[in-house]
Amino acid sequence: MAVESLYREPVRAPDELEWPALEFNDVFKLFRSGPVETVALRGLDLRIERGEIVALLGPSGSGKSTFLQLAAGMDQPSAGEVRAFGQSLGRLDDRELAHYRGAQIAVVLQSDNLWSSLTALENVVASLGLSGRDGGRSEALAALGEFGLEHRGGHYPSQLSGGEQQRVAIAAAAARRAALVLADEPSGELDAANEQLVIDSLAKLRDGYGTTVVTVTHSRRIAESADRVIELRDGRAL
Repeated sequence: MAVESLYREPVRAPDELEWPALEFNDVFKLFRSGPVETVALRGLDLRIERGEIVALLGPSGSGKSTFLQLAAGMDQPSAGEVRAFGQSLGRLDDRELAHYRGAQIAVVLQSDNLWSSLTALENVVASLGLSGRDGGRSEALAALGEFGLEHRGGHYPSQLSGGEQQRVAIAAAAARRAALVLADEPSGELDAANEQLVIDSLAKLRDGYGTTVVTVTHSRRIAESADRVIELRDGRAL
């Protein structure tokens, strides 16, 4: 498969293209443990447009992790609405949520993004399969090549550097043509050189694939490279 084919955007209805990637409308999230109630998000309102790279900043306990959980459809708000590409996540059934998580989004964590028993190439192929997309080895190879990893396809995660592992996860998101990537401290364990490679890879997702990227980070360099910075404090956007 030619590398250029990875850049083809899926055909969407014109009205679908008008919706932002993410909307949080007056979102509250409460957690209870016995008599203790913790408010993680307090009427959060924000909008993230398609094709943006947004850095989400804030101290521990500000609501960043809760934001990612809700955006990924892994949890539901206590009040308010979360919308992704025009669809209200709270109105999706289990099958529709599984499709959203498998076909529309990709999550890149600080570490442990890959199956340890699979090679880099096999990880991308497996990710394609879980998303329900056609393709396979040739498409996975093309994606690895786009991120400079074609020579590492036969290596297992334990044989890859931390930066290479992150780029394999990003290549898998590209192969799946994930419309939204949610990244949680993707450079948290990397040195400056590997952090820059991850920054460049996230920019390639946006520029080459039209992917929207939201990254929770404490990294000044990632924040400076983003199109926009949103700071959370006490469950609200400043």
